[in-house]
Amino acid sequence: MKPIYALKIAALLFFLMLACADKTQPMSEQKNQSLSKTNVQPKITFVELGSVNCIPCRKMQPVMKSIDEKYGDQVQVIFYDVWKADQKHYAYKYGIRLIPTQVFLDENGIEIMRHEGFFPEVEIDAFLKSQGLTIKSGI
Repeated sequence: MKPIYALKIAALLFFLMLACADKTQPMSEQKNQSLSKTNVQPKITFVELGSVNCIPCRKMQPVMKSIDEKYGDQVQVIFYDVWKADQKHYAYKYGIRLIPTQVFLDENGIEIMRHEGFFPEVEIDAFLKSQGLTIKSGI
């Protein structure tokens, strides 16, 4: 099989999986809003595209919470559950191939970095620090 056909088949299977995914969600699921609560313009927007039904995605939940707490207003953390019918369009908008996928946007909404799969917190910290962000004091 030619590599281009394998890639097309994989993409088709991924989008079929999205279309057929279980639409039920746990009661404890948060809305798809920024975890940050202020209206200060963040330096970085951290967009997590995944699902609460995906094990690696669930492992990203505490990482996202920690990043939100450590960097405060410098980072806006957003989670989209791309297996939900009303949020599936984010998979297309960001052109994701698998979940979880993390997309980092600058102040102007321009993508500056992307990662696929589980992204360890220490590596996210290194990236954010390379962008000039600092951990809040007292953390």
